[in-house]
Amino acid sequence: MVNNNSQAAPGLRPLRPDEEALPYSAYYHREPAPPDPRLMEILSRGPMDPAKALPYDRLNDLLDPGYHEVETGYCVLDNGAGYLAVNSVFPDCTVEMLQWWFAWHAAGQNLRYAIWFPPGHLAISVSDQHRARLHDPGIPLAEKSQNIDHFIVEDTGSGAADVVLSFLPPQEMGFDIDRFQASGTACAFGGYGIGEMREGGPPTKSSSIMIHLCREIEGGVEFRSRFWLGYRLNRGRGSCALPPGLRLPVEMPRELGFHNVREYSNLASILPELYREYGPGI
Repeated sequence: MVNNNSQAAPGLRPLRPDEEALPYSAYYHREPAPPDPRLMEILSRGPMDPAKALPYDRLNDLLDPGYHEVETGYCVLDNGAGYLAVNSVFPDCTVEMLQWWFAWHAAGQNLRYAIWFPPGHLAISVSDQHRARLHDPGIPLAEKSQNIDHFIVEDTGSGAADVVLSFLPPQEMGFDIDRFQASGTACAFGGYGIGEMREGGPPTKSSSIMIHLCREIEGGVEFRSRFWLGYRLNRGRGSCALPPGLRLPVEMPRELGFHNVREYSNLASILPELYREYGPGI
């Protein structure tokens, strides 16, 4: 069991009484798991060679057996967009646990999102229609996180930002569904996002594409993530949405990379226990 402590850690918002009464509030007070040192060391080396980044029009290369030359790294592409790849490992987890998590944390209130990574996950909401979809027992677990919009407030290191994340089925992200089903890839979570800094950042919205491919490995599951910052998605095709001549600062994919490792390291540490206590129901 997790030790409960009603005193929020420094820097975290105090929970309301109704949040504190929820049984999983204990996870909010627990010290986040240390970030995967191997991934942090790779990102600390500096930017990768942009020539080794995956072009979006070769998205289906992710369905090939094995691994790419760069599974974890970041850079700014020649077109000025940001690129990030991270390969996270979830020991003692299953694909079903991750499918459950992406539905369960969105179907509740802010606290379910916050326990994922308390220092950076501030708020989440979905529409009533989408919440009903998440709770609908007639929708298979593998499909519950698809065609759902998450309205989140997140701090990846530069301050709080309002973000709308639209999760899509694999074919709408651009995957060849026949290759996807034959590849051994268990599932994909992702789509596109639009974010805007609350303060301290540019007063414009920025778009991005994110994809997380999930497949079983010995002893658990791996989560192969790819981000294209400054990209938009239209009918399965990703393209750079930046004005000509504009280049994103390399700090954007770098900070997102470190945040990604921190949040998924913590999720990997708590997910088996969470699932035993609250799964598989939503």
